[in-house]
Amino acid sequence: MKRFMAMLNRHKSKDPPPGQVLELAGELCQHLQSPSPVLEKLVGAIMACKHTMYFLTNIHVVRACVLVHVQRGEHEAARRLLECCQAEEKEELVQLWYEIHYQQVMEKQHTDFLTPLQKFRCRKRNPPPVSLCPEGLKNRNYPDKVRQELHRFAAEVTTNPNKEQREELAQDMNLKPTQVYNWFANYRRRQKS
Repeated sequence: MKRFMAMLNRHKSKDPPPGQVLELAGELCQHLQSPSPVLEKLVGAIMACKHTMYFLTNIHVVRACVLVHVQRGEHEAARRLLECCQAEEKEELVQLWYEIHYQQVMEKQHTDFLTPLQKFRCRKRNPPPVSLCPEGLKNRNYPDKVRQELHRFAAEVTTNPNKEQREELAQDMNLKPTQVYNWFANYRRRQKS
């Protein structure tokens, strides 16, 4: 940590900072994964530096900064940090985005955990920004034509097709038999409720 602080002070006027400073910051953040005064000091130095954006290209630094902000209750600052960071690991950034929102909901509800349903609802209410998902979120829904055909089959034939019927439907709609099986299981569950 002392070595990093000395290097940071020595190269504070260089633009961009040398690669060894960036690498050392990433290594330190990777080793200090739990909240501690040392991690807070490290994140404070990185966030106070005029070269913060260079450091935010490393996923370990981003994760550490988000962790410290969330620990302090600075959820908005953590979200802004994720929106502007340049790290390549987009899936991990999206997961961090959701973790910030989960933590906020847990604090609001005074609980230590969220159920899968609560997490699902939280994700639906707080989709990640375009900067984290430039191609958009993956849509798990089937195309309208496929859904209409499945609904038609359920209404006209049966809501509980046998194996042969599922395989035939899967082949006709370019799906896997397990997808058809799950769609009908979910359909029956929705009908009960």
